[in-house]
Amino acid sequence: MAAESAQTLERGLRLLRLLADGKGGRTPTELSGELSLSRPVVYRLLTTLQGEGFVRRDAEGRVHLGFGVLALAQAVQPLLRAAATPTLRRLAEQVGATAHLTVAEGDDGLAVAVVEPSWTDMHVAYREGSRHPLGRSAAGQAILALRQGRHDYFVTEGQLQEGARGVAAPVTGLPWLEASVGVVTFGPLEESTGPRVVAAAAELAAELS
Repeated sequence: MAAESAQTLERGLRLLRLLADGKGGRTPTELSGELSLSRPVVYRLLTTLQGEGFVRRDAEGRVHLGFGVLALAQAVQPLLRAAATPTLRRLAEQVGATAHLTVAEGDDGLAVAVVEPSWTDMHVAYREGSRHPLGRSAAGQAILALRQGRHDYFVTEGQLQEGARGVAAPVTGLPWLEASVGVVTFGPLEESTGPRVVAAAAELAAELS
């Protein structure tokens, strides 16, 4: 029974991950094909997940993530913030710029953790909870690149705030998380900033894996 329960859980998680890929809803038949499961198994999974609010059906019978997932996502943010803060603090002190962890929420980037450097005379005040379109910042562009399988770091200037420069790199190797680590400053950035941001993103990925 324990093995059967574990298999059912694994299948349910695979189904939720599939629905979270941003490609829209699926019919039960499509889910059956993509998951390589029989339709009766998929229907049983959907019945359970729908009862818990984790999936929903639209008027055409297509399956989407349910709003119950939002409660889980909100609970994860404090955990991400706690895990990311030591890495971000080291990065902020090394670079002398405000460091942040940004996660994707649909087409937006959400700053879930921000650490300011302690030794600079001036730095960017960037609030936790700040939200912006993914295409308008280094942090968002790094996440978009991650979706394409690219691991570059990105540099932008003046996209969110006039005179502000940003550098960000994606957090790779975590299928359940679309995120980037970055820094933002009004001052010049040294050439070592990009590699340091990449190293911080890799450090955080290792911490979360």
